[in-house]
Amino acid sequence: MMATNVNDQPAMVCHVVAMPYPGGSHIYALMNLCKEICSRVKFDILITFVVTEEWFGLIGSDSKPDNIQFDTIPNVVPSEHVRANQFVAFVEAVATKLEDPFEKLLNRLHGPPVTAIITDTLMAWPIHVGNRRNIPVASVWALPISMFSLYYHFDLLNRNGHYPIELSDPDNIIIDYIPGISPCRLADLSGRILHTNGKRALQLLVKAVSQVPKAKYLLTTSVYELEPLVFDALKPKFPFPIYPFGPISCIKPQFQLENTNISTTTTTTVPEYIQWLDSQPVGSVLYISFGTYLSVSDTQLDEIVAGVRSSGIRYMLVTRESASKIKDGCGNEGFVVPWCDQLRVLGHPSVGGFLTHCGWNSIMEAIFAGVLMLTIPIVGDQYHNSMRIVEEWKIGYKVNKDLIFEGNQQIQSLTGREEISELVKKFMDPENNDRKLMRERVEKLQKSCQLAVTKGGSSDSNLDAFIRGISQDVSHN
Repeated sequence: MMATNVNDQPAMVCHVVAMPYPGGSHIYALMNLCKEICSRVKFDILITFVVTEEWFGLIGSDSKPDNIQFDTIPNVVPSEHVRANQFVAFVEAVATKLEDPFEKLLNRLHGPPVTAIITDTLMAWPIHVGNRRNIPVASVWALPISMFSLYYHFDLLNRNGHYPIELSDPDNIIIDYIPGISPCRLADLSGRILHTNGKRALQLLVKAVSQVPKAKYLLTTSVYELEPLVFDALKPKFPFPIYPFGPISCIKPQFQLENTNISTTTTTTVPEYIQWLDSQPVGSVLYISFGTYLSVSDTQLDEIVAGVRSSGIRYMLVTRESASKIKDGCGNEGFVVPWCDQLRVLGHPSVGGFLTHCGWNSIMEAIFAGVLMLTIPIVGDQYHNSMRIVEEWKIGYKVNKDLIFEGNQQIQSLTGREEISELVKKFMDPENNDRKLMRERVEKLQKSCQLAVTKGGSSDSNLDAFIRGISQDVSHN
């Protein structure tokens, strides 16, 4: 079968195998990338999207282009309960138990020969499989590129005596030697994941990042304009370009740009939470969500809800386990749901702020929507993301206190309802001069992100360059 590529040159059919990390945000980011590739290519392409059997049960019926097909490998762990309570075991299983079933899947695939593999950077083994089979591999980093620089240059922490660290150290040590990263506290680099309690998971992460030079492409869900110093510092270190393509990974295909505003796709029914938002004044609602994987403690959630209620500020809260209990007492000022279309909510005119765990996709969506943030990081890169929101970009406030340790246990210190109430009132006050300055800053970042995905923008151009690369790989085979 012959067709044309983005340069209108003859090319054979391109068969891409996409292997995401088996976690929600990673799967959806890679699927959105695959959908975007399908919408842009001018040559014949087939994408086999590989998920565990458990995840296929969750997303197998989702809409997708006809040239994206699902295939499955066995579950790495038996249930979500195990993932939540044995995180290190889950990380190790992903790193060690999926390579063999993935290779067997490649052996039994029907259709055109596999011409490229797209995979998550957190897994090293797909790169090894691709190299053994002479298949080009594209590694996709789904966290801020600053965190990639940290793990790629992890040996610098060892050389400077900052790993492993003692319990009392992270708050007082300033790190100023990671390429592209502004000086910051060690504790803010990665939420104390550097502590030896997480040593095994950290070793696997650092090892995976170290294998990226053996791939042929590096893509990232970040935006060049958000992290230019890091991208500029990393570019000379690799024999191939780095392609930041965010926020395409989290804003398409659900949304498109109309000038500088977010517009939703047409739907036949309007969800109840959107109807509630429609009835609220512009900029009056605080949207609260802590992601789908980890969350704050039940005690901290109780304090947050009580604090927001006593502030008198309207709020919309997304929570699964406690939704019914919280909903009973939220009154007319609050709306509680177990799930929502987050970007649709953030783009709603009535939403004036976002209380977030600082997951990278959530941050990208908030900036794209031009929404200020209250940060309550929980783990990992979320602490560095929070620091950048509050201290670097200056588009939000931090809610919770720093992590503490009791013996060998990492403990999230409790922020009380009175403190939360006062902070929420200050944050949502339209007459707050600090808020007005933050609004100006977030609007500048919003414009940068929106321009990045428009025709000829940095992310748009990077994705086209990557597509040209994989099409040329096909023609060379």
